[in-house]
Amino acid sequence: MLYLIGLGLGDVKDITVKGLEIVRQCSRVYLEAYTSILTVGKEALEEYYGRELLLADRDMVEQQADEILKGADVSDVAFLVVGDPFGATTHSDLVLRALNAGIQYRVIHNASIMNAVGCCGLQLYNFGETVSIVFWTDTWRPESFYDKIKKNRDMGLHTLCLLPIPSLSRGRKIYEPPRYMTVAQAAEELLEILQNRRDRGEELAMTEDTVCVGLARIGAEDQTIRSGTLQELASCDLGGPLHSMIISGHLHPLEVDMLKLFSGPERLKTLKMTDSSTYVS
Repeated sequence: MLYLIGLGLGDVKDITVKGLEIVRQCSRVYLEAYTSILTVGKEALEEYYGRELLLADRDMVEQQADEILKGADVSDVAFLVVGDPFGATTHSDLVLRALNAGIQYRVIHNASIMNAVGCCGLQLYNFGETVSIVFWTDTWRPESFYDKIKKNRDMGLHTLCLLPIPSLSRGRKIYEPPRYMTVAQAAEELLEILQNRRDRGEELAMTEDTVCVGLARIGAEDQTIRSGTLQELASCDLGGPLHSMIISGHLHPLEVDMLKLFSGPERLKTLKMTDSSTYVS
């Protein structure tokens, strides 16, 4: 059997009891090490689980999946994923490869950023498509993630923005220097895109005064949440990784009351009520 086991978001103890029992009985245990990271290292996981963990980078999972699946038809193999196993589409491919090889699989779910963002008070069923913001370079400055945010905003939906973590460089087995995008950096990129679109005379999907939410280390004891305008978040410091960001859509009064718990002294003054049950910014 191939087991895909979610580890949750915080520390070594966030694994479920069921997941831990399976980890301790498997012949091999792989730790997926590129779609996200835990706030603790591999060694801490090994000590708590009482097992050696084999690191599985992007190249192994996408190009050498047969190595992971080897022997899983006659013994149990575990594949550990930070958050929930299906938070990344890559893992669907691993399941399909297993089934094509005649190997059964089982999923042990856990919390991921996709549902844990509800801790900021925004209601999960009001979210649209999740987007990934990327680090710009001198020669590569895509704006496609803004277009997805605009699509969500046009429908009144919130947008969860996932921010980059260190990974393999495109097409090359060279590791990037360790760097994590902060909420402030993501906000700066969006502000520049807004100015670019304004200069081209386009109708904007949002403005500098749009209410956003910055989140850091969700699931950890020192998790941090800050709500404010996009302009305000561009100068905020939420501490160490991992960060994510939400662009708000239409807000219910209850959502507004929750966001005020995480706002500064201005108390989200840019919000405007359109009717008795909807705020916009």
